[in-house]
Amino acid sequence: MKQDPHITAQQQRENPDPHEKTNPIPWPLIILVALLFSFGIAYISTADIASPSSWGDGRVAEELSGSKKEGAVKVDGAALYASLCVACHQASGQGLPGVFPPLAGSEWVNGKDTTAVAIVLHGITGKLTVKGNEYNGVMPAFGGQLSNEQMAALLTHIRTQWGNSAPAVSAESVAQARDTFKDRTAPFAGAKELPPHD
Repeated sequence: MKQDPHITAQQQRENPDPHEKTNPIPWPLIILVALLFSFGIAYISTADIASPSSWGDGRVAEELSGSKKEGAVKVDGAALYASLCVACHQASGQGLPGVFPPLAGSEWVNGKDTTAVAIVLHGITGKLTVKGNEYNGVMPAFGGQLSNEQMAALLTHIRTQWGNSAPAVSAESVAQARDTFKDRTAPFAGAKELPPHD
């Protein structure tokens, strides 16, 4: 048999590529997918989008965002902590050793409220010693995300949890700190730039 001149010797040594062929999809799999699809359509079409709020955790928007109306409910500092801080500082307030400093028993948390406010307002980057251990990380600034009431509620929550017993932080203190550091555009460069905590 004469060899095709377009086929090289290397190609001659190769086995043919495998092919899937035309095996049919098993019927049980088709039926399962159809049932799941039907269930999804039925579930979505019968879902009650007007579920009573009592089925949730009972909080309203004002509790999370704060309201200036007289007699309105207070901001939920625990909810703010859970949404903004828990990933780094953990639910226990113990942080992650060597990475994120603890808030429980921290001299920065239990010290002057103005220092704690300054840290949350503008963030911090660089070396910081907490409870005798040195950390060198980055904490983002939350000054642009949180109102004075929200920041006060968040810090009050932190300063009264996990054995901390520092006084509550007021919205007025946050406003004063905002004014004091209004010209600041960058995070604090470690402990050397932070206001004293004691």
